[in-house]
Amino acid sequence: MKRFLTLALLLVASIVTFVPTSYATDKKYESWNAIVDEMDIILNDAYDIYFMKDINKAKDRVNNAYFGFYEKHGVERAVMSYISGKRGTDTEYQFAKIKRLMTSNAPNKVVRAEIDVILKMLHEDANELDGKKESGWSVFFASFIIIFREGLEAILVVAAISAYLVKTNNKPMLKVVYLSSLFAIFVSILTAIALHTIVGLSGANQEIMEGGAMLLATVVLFFVSNWMISKSESEAWKSYVEGKVQTAVTTGSSIALGFAAFLAVFREGAETIIFYQAMLADAKEHMDMVWYGLGVGGIILAFIFTVIRFGAIRLPLKPFFICTSVLMYIMAIAFAGGGVKELQEADIIQVTPVDFISSVEILGIYPTVETLIPQVVMVMLVIVSVLYYKFKSTNKAVSN
Repeated sequence: MKRFLTLALLLVASIVTFVPTSYATDKKYESWNAIVDEMDIILNDAYDIYFMKDINKAKDRVNNAYFGFYEKHGVERAVMSYISGKRGTDTEYQFAKIKRLMTSNAPNKVVRAEIDVILKMLHEDANELDGKKESGWSVFFASFIIIFREGLEAILVVAAISAYLVKTNNKPMLKVVYLSSLFAIFVSILTAIALHTIVGLSGANQEIMEGGAMLLATVVLFFVSNWMISKSESEAWKSYVEGKVQTAVTTGSSIALGFAAFLAVFREGAETIIFYQAMLADAKEHMDMVWYGLGVGGIILAFIFTVIRFGAIRLPLKPFFICTSVLMYIMAIAFAGGGVKELQEADIIQVTPVDFISSVEILGIYPTVETLIPQVVMVMLVIVSVLYYKFKSTNKAVSN
Protein backbone atom coordinates (compact mmCIF):
# COMPACT_ATOMS: atom_id res chain seq x y z
CA MET A 1 0.00 0.00 0.00
CA LYS A 2 2.90 2.33 0.74
CA ARG A 3 4.12 1.80 -2.83
CA PHE A 4 0.63 2.47 -4.17
CA LEU A 5 0.34 5.81 -2.34
CA THR A 6 3.79 6.97 -3.34
CA LEU A 7 3.19 6.10 -6.98
CA ALA A 8 -0.23 7.78 -6.89
CA LEU A 9 1.23 10.99 -5.48
CA LEU A 10 4.04 10.97 -8.04
CA LEU A 11 1.49 10.33 -10.78
CA VAL A 12 -0.38 13.49 -9.82
CA ALA A 13 2.77 15.55 -10.06
CA SER A 14 4.08 13.94 -13.24
CA ILE A 15 0.81 14.64 -15.04
CA VAL A 16 1.25 18.30 -14.12
CA THR A 17 3.95 18.66 -16.74
CA PHE A 18 1.51 17.56 -19.41
CA VAL A 19 -1.35 19.80 -18.28
CA PRO A 20 -1.42 22.74 -20.68
CA THR A 21 -0.80 26.02 -18.87
CA SER A 22 -3.69 28.43 -19.13
CA TYR A 23 -4.12 31.94 -17.94
CA ALA A 24 -1.40 31.37 -15.31
CA THR A 25 1.20 32.07 -18.00
CA ASP A 26 -0.60 34.67 -20.13
CA LYS A 27 2.01 37.21 -19.09
CA LYS A 28 5.39 36.79 -17.47
CA TYR A 29 6.42 39.00 -14.54
CA GLU A 30 9.99 39.56 -13.44
CA SER A 31 9.18 39.82 -9.74
CA TRP A 32 6.42 39.53 -7.19
CA ASN A 33 6.42 43.31 -6.86
CA ALA A 34 5.67 43.57 -10.57
CA ILE A 35 2.52 41.49 -10.08
CA VAL A 36 1.48 43.46 -7.00
CA ASP A 37 2.10 46.77 -8.79
CA GLU A 38 -0.47 45.74 -11.38
CA MET A 39 -2.85 44.66 -8.63
CA ASP A 40 -2.31 48.09 -7.06
CA ILE A 41 -3.56 49.74 -10.25
CA ILE A 42 -6.60 47.46 -10.45
CA LEU A 43 -7.59 47.94 -6.80
CA ASN A 44 -7.25 51.71 -7.03
CA ASP A 45 -9.34 51.56 -10.18
CA ALA A 46 -11.92 49.54 -8.21
CA TYR A 47 -12.11 52.33 -5.65
CA ASP A 48 -12.54 54.99 -8.35
CA ILE A 49 -15.39 52.98 -9.86
CA TYR A 50 -16.97 52.52 -6.42
CA PHE A 51 -16.67 56.28 -5.85
CA MET A 52 -18.74 56.70 -9.01
CA LYS A 53 -21.40 54.41 -7.43
CA ASP A 54 -21.00 51.46 -9.82
CA ILE A 55 -20.85 48.79 -7.10
CA ASN A 56 -21.02 45.68 -9.30
CA LYS A 57 -18.26 46.85 -11.62
CA ALA A 58 -16.11 47.84 -8.63
CA LYS A 59 -16.51 44.36 -7.14
CA ASP A 60 -15.63 42.83 -10.50
CA ARG A 61 -12.35 44.74 -10.43
CA VAL A 62 -11.60 43.45 -6.92
CA ASN A 63 -12.31 39.93 -8.17
CA ASN A 64 -9.99 40.57 -11.10
CA ALA A 65 -7.19 41.47 -8.69
CA TYR A 66 -7.85 38.37 -6.57
CA PHE A 67 -8.63 35.66 -9.13
CA GLY A 68 -6.73 37.14 -12.05
CA PHE A 69 -3.52 37.96 -10.18
CA TYR A 70 -3.35 36.80 -6.56
CA GLU A 71 -4.41 33.24 -7.48
CA LYS A 72 -3.62 33.08 -11.17
CA HIS A 73 -0.01 34.21 -11.01
CA GLY A 74 0.88 32.18 -7.95
CA VAL A 75 1.02 34.89 -5.28
CA GLU A 76 -1.29 32.89 -3.02
CA ARG A 77 0.84 29.76 -3.38
CA ALA A 78 4.04 31.68 -2.73
CA VAL A 79 2.66 33.39 0.38
CA MET A 80 1.35 30.13 1.83
CA SER A 81 4.56 28.27 1.01
CA TYR A 82 7.22 30.85 1.86
CA ILE A 83 5.51 33.09 4.46
CA SER A 84 2.60 31.33 6.20
CA GLY A 85 -0.80 29.77 5.59
CA LYS A 86 -2.35 32.23 8.05
CA ARG A 87 -1.05 35.18 6.07
CA GLY A 88 -2.61 33.76 2.93
CA THR A 89 -5.95 33.30 4.69
CA ASP A 90 -5.85 36.81 6.18
CA THR A 91 -5.22 38.26 2.73
CA GLU A 92 -8.10 36.31 1.21
CA TYR A 93 -10.46 37.58 3.88
CA GLN A 94 -9.29 41.17 3.37
CA PHE A 95 -10.36 40.89 -0.27
CA ALA A 96 -13.71 39.50 0.89
CA LYS A 97 -14.09 42.31 3.43
CA ILE A 98 -13.66 44.95 0.74
CA LYS A 99 -16.35 43.35 -1.43
CA ARG A 100 -18.68 43.06 1.56
CA LEU A 101 -18.26 46.77 2.33
CA MET A 102 -18.97 47.64 -1.30
CA THR A 103 -22.11 45.50 -1.29
CA SER A 104 -23.37 47.23 1.86
CA ASN A 105 -22.71 50.64 0.28
CA ALA A 106 -20.19 51.62 2.96
CA PRO A 107 -18.83 55.19 3.07
CA ASN A 108 -16.10 55.92 0.53
CA LYS A 109 -13.48 56.60 3.19
CA VAL A 110 -14.12 53.20 4.82
CA VAL A 111 -13.67 51.34 1.52
CA ARG A 112 -10.58 53.44 0.77
CA ALA A 113 -9.08 52.56 4.14
CA GLU A 114 -9.58 48.81 3.61
CA ILE A 115 -8.14 48.95 0.10
CA ASP A 116 -5.10 50.69 1.59
CA VAL A 117 -4.83 47.83 4.11
CA ILE A 118 -4.82 45.14 1.41
CA LEU A 119 -2.32 47.10 -0.69
CA LYS A 120 -0.02 47.42 2.33
CA MET A 121 -0.28 43.66 2.95
CA LEU A 122 0.38 42.82 -0.69
CA HIS A 123 3.42 45.08 -0.96
CA GLU A 124 4.83 43.75 2.32
CA ASP A 125 4.48 40.19 1.07
CA ALA A 126 5.94 41.03 -2.33
CA ASN A 127 8.95 42.69 -0.70
CA GLU A 128 9.47 39.69 1.54
CA LEU A 129 9.14 37.23 -1.35
CA ASP A 130 11.45 39.22 -3.60
CA GLY A 131 13.90 39.54 -0.74
CA LYS A 132 14.13 35.79 -0.41
CA LYS A 133 16.87 34.49 -2.65
CA GLU A 134 15.34 31.39 -4.17
CA SER A 135 17.64 28.56 -3.21
CA GLY A 136 17.26 24.89 -3.94
CA TRP A 137 16.33 24.25 -0.31
CA SER A 138 13.63 26.92 -0.31
CA VAL A 139 12.08 25.32 -3.39
CA PHE A 140 12.35 21.90 -1.75
CA PHE A 141 10.65 23.12 1.42
CA ALA A 142 7.86 24.87 -0.51
CA SER A 143 7.23 21.72 -2.56
CA PHE A 144 7.21 19.60 0.58
CA ILE A 145 4.76 21.95 2.33
CA ILE A 146 2.34 21.83 -0.60
CA ILE A 147 2.09 18.03 -0.82
CA PHE A 148 2.11 17.55 2.95
CA ARG A 149 -0.49 20.22 3.69
CA GLU A 150 -2.77 19.26 0.82
CA GLY A 151 -2.38 15.50 1.27
CA LEU A 152 -2.58 15.15 5.05
CA GLU A 153 -6.35 15.38 5.34
CA ALA A 154 -6.87 12.88 2.54
CA ILE A 155 -4.34 10.43 4.00
CA LEU A 156 -5.96 10.58 7.45
CA VAL A 157 -9.40 9.78 6.06
CA VAL A 158 -8.23 6.96 3.76
CA ALA A 159 -6.02 5.44 6.49
CA ALA A 160 -8.80 5.52 9.09
CA ILE A 161 -11.28 3.84 6.73
CA SER A 162 -8.71 1.23 5.66
CA ALA A 163 -7.83 0.42 9.28
CA TYR A 164 -11.52 0.07 10.03
CA LEU A 165 -12.03 -2.49 7.27
CA VAL A 166 -9.00 -4.51 8.35
CA LYS A 167 -10.03 -4.40 11.99
CA THR A 168 -13.49 -5.70 11.16
CA ASN A 169 -12.23 -8.53 8.94
CA ASN A 170 -13.44 -6.91 5.73
CA LYS A 171 -10.13 -6.80 3.87
CA PRO A 172 -11.77 -7.60 0.50
CA MET A 173 -13.54 -4.25 0.74
CA LEU A 174 -10.21 -2.41 0.86
CA LYS A 175 -10.15 -2.41 -2.91
CA VAL A 176 -13.27 -0.22 -2.91
CA VAL A 177 -11.45 2.42 -0.87
CA TYR A 178 -8.19 2.18 -2.82
CA LEU A 179 -9.88 2.22 -6.21
CA SER A 180 -12.05 5.17 -5.11
CA SER A 181 -8.89 7.05 -4.06
CA LEU A 182 -7.13 6.26 -7.34
CA PHE A 183 -10.21 7.26 -9.31
CA ALA A 184 -10.31 10.55 -7.37
CA ILE A 185 -6.74 11.27 -8.51
CA PHE A 186 -7.68 10.86 -12.17
CA VAL A 187 -10.84 12.92 -11.71
CA SER A 188 -8.71 15.61 -10.06
CA ILE A 189 -6.41 15.66 -13.07
CA LEU A 190 -9.34 15.98 -15.48
CA THR A 191 -10.89 18.68 -13.29
CA ALA A 192 -7.65 20.67 -13.21
CA ILE A 193 -7.49 20.51 -17.02
CA ALA A 194 -11.16 21.47 -17.37
CA LEU A 195 -10.90 24.36 -14.94
CA HIS A 196 -8.07 26.07 -16.77
CA THR A 197 -7.87 24.86 -20.36
CA ILE A 198 -11.05 23.32 -21.72
CA VAL A 199 -13.96 25.37 -20.45
CA GLY A 200 -11.95 28.28 -19.06
CA LEU A 201 -13.74 28.34 -15.74
CA SER A 202 -12.79 31.20 -13.47
CA GLY A 203 -11.14 30.95 -10.10
CA ALA A 204 -14.55 31.50 -8.50
CA ASN A 205 -15.86 28.32 -10.10
CA GLN A 206 -12.90 26.41 -8.71
CA GLU A 207 -13.73 27.67 -5.21
CA ILE A 208 -17.37 26.63 -5.67
CA MET A 209 -16.32 23.14 -6.76
CA GLU A 210 -13.94 22.72 -3.83
CA GLY A 211 -16.41 24.14 -1.33
CA GLY A 212 -19.21 21.88 -2.55
CA ALA A 213 -16.95 18.83 -2.34
CA MET A 214 -15.93 19.70 1.22
CA LEU A 215 -19.49 20.22 2.42
CA LEU A 216 -20.58 16.96 0.82
CA ALA A 217 -17.61 15.26 2.48
CA THR A 218 -18.77 16.71 5.80
CA VAL A 219 -22.11 14.91 5.51
CA VAL A 220 -20.54 11.63 4.38
CA LEU A 221 -17.87 11.64 7.10
CA PHE A 222 -20.47 12.41 9.77
CA PHE A 223 -22.56 9.46 8.58
CA VAL A 224 -19.53 7.15 8.58
CA SER A 225 -18.48 8.39 12.05
CA ASN A 226 -21.91 7.69 13.49
CA TRP A 227 -21.96 4.26 11.91
CA MET A 228 -18.58 3.38 13.42
CA ILE A 229 -19.27 4.66 16.91
CA SER A 230 -22.56 2.77 17.00
CA LYS A 231 -20.50 -0.42 16.73
CA SER A 232 -17.97 0.53 19.43
CA GLU A 233 -19.31 -2.00 21.90
CA SER A 234 -17.99 -5.49 21.22
CA GLU A 235 -21.41 -7.05 21.66
CA ALA A 236 -22.96 -4.60 19.24
CA TRP A 237 -20.29 -5.40 16.69
CA LYS A 238 -20.64 -9.13 17.19
CA SER A 239 -24.37 -8.90 16.66
CA TYR A 240 -23.86 -6.73 13.62
CA VAL A 241 -21.36 -9.13 12.10
CA GLU A 242 -23.57 -12.13 12.66
CA GLY A 243 -26.70 -10.53 11.26
CA LYS A 244 -25.91 -7.81 8.73
CA VAL A 245 -22.28 -7.43 7.86
CA GLN A 246 -22.34 -9.16 4.50
CA THR A 247 -25.26 -7.15 3.18
CA ALA A 248 -24.10 -3.82 4.62
CA VAL A 249 -20.47 -4.08 3.60
CA THR A 250 -21.20 -5.23 0.07
CA THR A 251 -23.81 -2.51 -0.53
CA GLY A 252 -24.51 0.68 1.39
CA SER A 253 -21.61 0.75 3.80
CA SER A 254 -18.90 0.01 1.26
CA ILE A 255 -20.31 2.67 -1.04
CA ALA A 256 -20.30 5.22 1.80
CA LEU A 257 -16.73 4.34 2.78
CA GLY A 258 -15.52 4.46 -0.82
CA PHE A 259 -17.32 7.75 -1.40
CA ALA A 260 -15.74 9.26 1.73
CA ALA A 261 -12.28 8.26 0.47
CA PHE A 262 -13.06 9.63 -3.01
CA LEU A 263 -14.18 13.01 -1.67
CA ALA A 264 -11.19 13.34 0.65
CA VAL A 265 -8.71 12.75 -2.18
CA PHE A 266 -10.65 14.72 -4.80
CA ARG A 267 -10.97 17.70 -2.46
CA GLU A 268 -7.19 18.09 -2.40
CA GLY A 269 -6.25 16.68 -5.81
CA ALA A 270 -7.07 19.41 -8.32
CA GLU A 271 -5.72 22.17 -6.10
CA THR A 272 -2.47 20.26 -5.56
CA ILE A 273 -1.99 19.84 -9.31
CA ILE A 274 -2.59 23.55 -9.94
CA PHE A 275 -0.11 24.52 -7.21
CA TYR A 276 2.57 22.25 -8.65
CA GLN A 277 1.88 23.47 -12.15
CA ALA A 278 2.67 27.03 -11.01
CA MET A 279 5.71 25.88 -9.02
CA LEU A 280 7.17 23.97 -11.95
CA ALA A 281 6.77 27.06 -14.12
CA ASP A 282 8.70 29.17 -11.58
CA ALA A 283 11.33 26.68 -10.37
CA LYS A 284 13.82 27.33 -13.22
CA GLU A 285 17.20 25.83 -12.29
CA HIS A 286 15.84 24.17 -9.13
CA MET A 287 13.34 21.92 -10.90
CA ASP A 288 14.85 18.81 -9.31
CA MET A 289 14.18 20.16 -5.81
CA VAL A 290 10.46 20.35 -6.63
CA TRP A 291 10.47 16.60 -7.24
CA TYR A 292 12.60 15.91 -4.15
CA GLY A 293 10.18 17.89 -1.98
CA LEU A 294 7.25 16.04 -3.51
CA GLY A 295 8.96 12.69 -2.97
CA VAL A 296 9.86 13.32 0.68
CA GLY A 297 6.36 14.64 1.38
CA GLY A 298 4.86 11.57 -0.26
CA ILE A 299 7.04 9.24 1.79
CA ILE A 300 6.07 10.95 5.05
CA LEU A 301 2.39 10.76 4.12
CA ALA A 302 2.83 7.08 3.31
CA PHE A 303 4.48 6.59 6.71
CA ILE A 304 1.54 8.28 8.45
CA PHE A 305 -0.83 6.05 6.50
CA THR A 306 1.14 2.95 7.50
CA VAL A 307 1.18 3.87 11.19
CA ILE A 308 -2.60 4.35 11.27
CA ARG A 309 -3.37 1.42 8.98
CA PHE A 310 -1.23 -1.21 10.73
CA GLY A 311 -0.95 0.30 14.21
CA ALA A 312 -4.70 0.11 14.68
CA ILE A 313 -4.60 -3.69 14.46
CA ARG A 314 -3.05 -3.83 17.94
CA LEU A 315 -5.78 -1.73 19.52
CA PRO A 316 -8.69 -3.40 21.35
CA LEU A 317 -11.97 -3.18 19.48
CA LYS A 318 -13.71 -0.46 21.51
CA PRO A 319 -10.79 2.04 21.68
CA PHE A 320 -10.20 1.49 17.97
CA PHE A 321 -13.77 2.34 17.00
CA ILE A 322 -13.82 5.35 19.33
CA CYS A 323 -10.47 6.71 18.03
CA THR A 324 -11.49 6.21 14.42
CA SER A 325 -14.85 7.89 14.99
CA VAL A 326 -13.23 10.85 16.76
CA LEU A 327 -10.83 11.32 13.82
CA MET A 328 -13.72 11.22 11.36
CA TYR A 329 -15.74 13.69 13.44
CA ILE A 330 -12.80 16.11 13.57
CA MET A 331 -12.33 15.87 9.82
CA ALA A 332 -16.06 16.46 9.26
CA ILE A 333 -15.95 19.58 11.45
CA ALA A 334 -12.83 20.84 9.65
CA PHE A 335 -14.42 20.23 6.23
CA ALA A 336 -17.54 22.15 7.32
CA GLY A 337 -15.48 25.27 8.02
CA GLY A 338 -13.25 24.84 4.98
CA GLY A 339 -16.19 24.29 2.64
CA VAL A 340 -17.89 27.51 3.71
CA LYS A 341 -14.58 29.39 3.37
CA GLU A 342 -14.24 28.26 -0.25
CA LEU A 343 -17.79 29.47 -0.99
CA GLN A 344 -16.98 32.78 0.69
CA GLU A 345 -14.03 33.24 -1.64
CA ALA A 346 -16.39 32.62 -4.56
CA ASP A 347 -18.84 35.29 -3.26
CA ILE A 348 -21.56 32.69 -2.70
CA ILE A 349 -21.64 33.27 1.08
CA GLN A 350 -21.02 36.62 2.75
CA VAL A 351 -18.19 37.30 5.20
CA THR A 352 -18.80 38.54 8.74
CA PRO A 353 -15.42 38.83 10.53
CA VAL A 354 -14.85 37.67 14.12
CA ASP A 355 -11.83 39.63 15.33
CA PHE A 356 -10.99 37.53 18.39
CA ILE A 357 -10.66 34.25 16.45
CA SER A 358 -7.44 33.25 14.71
CA SER A 359 -7.23 30.92 11.72
CA VAL A 360 -6.30 27.29 12.38
CA GLU A 361 -5.96 25.79 8.92
CA ILE A 362 -5.69 22.12 9.87
CA LEU A 363 -8.95 22.27 11.87
CA GLY A 364 -10.76 24.38 9.29
CA ILE A 365 -11.22 27.22 11.81
CA TYR A 366 -11.48 30.68 10.25
CA PRO A 367 -12.38 34.07 11.77
CA THR A 368 -15.88 34.51 10.34
CA VAL A 369 -19.37 33.93 11.67
CA GLU A 370 -20.36 31.96 8.58
CA THR A 371 -17.57 29.37 8.94
CA LEU A 372 -17.91 29.03 12.71
CA ILE A 373 -21.69 28.49 12.83
CA PRO A 374 -21.72 25.19 10.86
CA GLN A 375 -18.79 23.99 12.97
CA VAL A 376 -20.64 24.77 16.19
CA VAL A 377 -23.67 22.94 14.79
CA MET A 378 -21.47 19.99 13.87
CA VAL A 379 -19.97 19.89 17.37
CA MET A 380 -23.47 19.87 18.86
CA LEU A 381 -24.54 17.06 16.53
CA VAL A 382 -21.45 15.08 17.48
CA ILE A 383 -22.21 15.52 21.20
CA VAL A 384 -25.82 14.47 20.70
CA SER A 385 -24.75 11.42 18.67
CA VAL A 386 -22.19 10.30 21.25
CA LEU A 387 -24.63 10.75 24.13
CA TYR A 388 -27.33 8.89 22.21
CA TYR A 389 -25.15 5.86 21.53
CA LYS A 390 -23.79 5.92 25.08
CA PHE A 391 -27.34 6.01 26.48
CA LYS A 392 -28.42 3.25 24.13
CA SER A 393 -25.46 1.11 25.13
CA THR A 394 -26.09 1.65 28.86
CA ASN A 395 -29.76 0.73 28.56
CA LYS A 396 -28.90 -2.42 26.64
CA ALA A 397 -26.34 -3.44 29.27
CA VAL A 398 -28.89 -2.90 32.08
CA SER A 399 -31.59 -4.90 30.28
CA ASN A 400 -29.19 -7.79 29.78
